[in-house]
Amino acid sequence: MSDSTEQNNSNWEKFQAEMKRMEEEAKGKTPEELKMTYKGIRYPSPLCSVPTFEAMERFEAREDDVLIITYPKCGTNWSKNILHEMLLELHGKDPTLDTTVFEFGKPDKYENFKQQPSPRVLASHLTYENVPKSFFEKKTKLLLIMRNPKDAAVSYYHFMNNNPMLPTYSSWDLFFKDFISGDVLFGSYFDYHLGWDRHIDDGNILVLTFEDMKADLPAELKKINDFYGLNLTDEQILQIEGKTTFKSMKEKSADTHGKLADMFFRKGEIGDWKSLFTEEQSKEVDAKFEKYLAGTKLGKKINYSKFCTF
Repeated sequence: MSDSTEQNNSNWEKFQAEMKRMEEEAKGKTPEELKMTYKGIRYPSPLCSVPTFEAMERFEAREDDVLIITYPKCGTNWSKNILHEMLLELHGKDPTLDTTVFEFGKPDKYENFKQQPSPRVLASHLTYENVPKSFFEKKTKLLLIMRNPKDAAVSYYHFMNNNPMLPTYSSWDLFFKDFISGDVLFGSYFDYHLGWDRHIDDGNILVLTFEDMKADLPAELKKINDFYGLNLTDEQILQIEGKTTFKSMKEKSADTHGKLADMFFRKGEIGDWKSLFTEEQSKEVDAKFEKYLAGTKLGKKINYSKFCTF
């Protein structure tokens, strides 16, 4: 077993222990107590803290880091698995993998990252403004995964109600009210993507969508391969596809995510939003999308009329 594999296994064990500790701490707390605010955005208080954010801002990025950017429930774990398998195939050993989200955990995690070998695979829900500046100074390549807002909202609702460290909602209608107003953890879906859209032409950003990955995963894997200059063969890409379809990841999720498996890998379907949305709620999201994202480059990527028509 390689040093990096041992390190990742150790990190996963630590992650599970830390999650269990935070789950215990979250018991008995009110929904408001499970939230904290930093620079105007709400975050889960069992997972985030002001000292961690302050330490994160001093993080020293590397040019060969892999930073995955997603709004919650838009393909975070899926894309992390893909990059892990690609780099494992390329180097014959596990890359350094942050088992959680970049902004989660204790402040000392960033100091520990200094000791880890490249490449380091990191994933974050941070807005453009809150990503540590060193990523842009080092011109680190960013992979931004998008998902249509209606499916993202429904997936987020179920995730909130299945994660013991997050505030729960007694009904879909109450969650929708917060989602459409942007009063959810990690902020407004629309503000989040509008912020990234302003910088989409800065370079070093590849944008993919959850829907395109579901439709033709090999084609999207080739885009990632080309973007990072990995030079994987077509045969290697097909092997990686077999390991990283949503179906295959869900099947092995009990091994990779333990009792958290069902929480992270629920359905992964396109169009599941129709199971909860009313026509009026659908129109509210349509209006919001039209106002914020319809005329933007990221908005066009989503193919809104195809995936979000009631």
